Amino acid sequence: MSSLSTLLNKMWDDYCQLNPAAARLYKLLSAEGETVLNDHIALRTFNHPRLGIEQLARVFKKHGYVEKGDYVFVEKKLYAKHYEHPDETQPKIFISELELDKVSPFIREEMNKLVDQIADSELQKDEFVMSGRPWPMSYALFQKLAAESEYASWVAAHGFRPNHFTVNVNKLKKFGNLPDLNAFIEKNGFTLNKSGGVIKGTPAVFLEQSSTMASEIPVAFSEGTHNVPGCYYEFAKRYPLPNGKLYQGFVAASADKIFESTNRQ
Repeated sequence: MSSLSTLLNKMWDDYCQLNPAAARLYKLLSAEGETVLNDHIALRTFNHPRLGIEQLARVFKKHGYVEKGDYVFVEKKLYAKHYEHPDETQPKIFISELELDKVSPFIREEMNKLVDQIADSELQKDEFVMSGRPWPMSYALFQKLAAESEYASWVAAHGFRPNHFTVNVNKLKKFGNLPDLNAFIEKNGFTLNKSGGVIKGTPAVFLEQSSTMASEIPVAFSEGTHNVPGCYYEFAKRYPLPNGKLYQGFVAASADKIFESTNRQ
């Protein structure tokens, strides 16, 4: 089994290929003298018996991660859990899944057909969490899925890989608050997710978040290459709890809007 740092570095490299804008923003912040650290990495899946949250969490648990919180997104028909490592310098892992029992029969059947094409041997590999799309995919199906669930269409198009990385704003010096950071991001030509406001959350809920909108990237489909939303970059500012420790969880109402960062613009 590869080391945790090797796995996370591979995930970052894969993410930057799907989101060149994130690599550019990372370089811009570094050029300003910032040390850019990851607050959390997010993954998407669906609650199929072979492919639910637990299947993706397996490799992280091997590396010492522990389950901490769970979250429900009624409107988007999603459920999520987050995991933390005893070494607090390691990023948290946030894994969400589409609840197939709550979507239309069409989406449920199509997602089940996709899963049927994955060999058990592939699922057992530690690298599965960043293996990409394990099935052939048509653009026509992508569009039909997107009409009902942007989330379903994203997983169908991109498979299993980081959906986003997140800048730990608390560790920034020059841009240690979201208004300043967001202004810098927009000044450099990036589009921010404005759903529910540019900044989601407040110090009162111990977490503020913002994110870029996912750029459309070329993806190979059976009919040819089409541009579809890829990944986005998130920014999280955490606030201390009454005990003085920074809040480490997530806020469902805010995350609900962050999910929309992969919506088509």
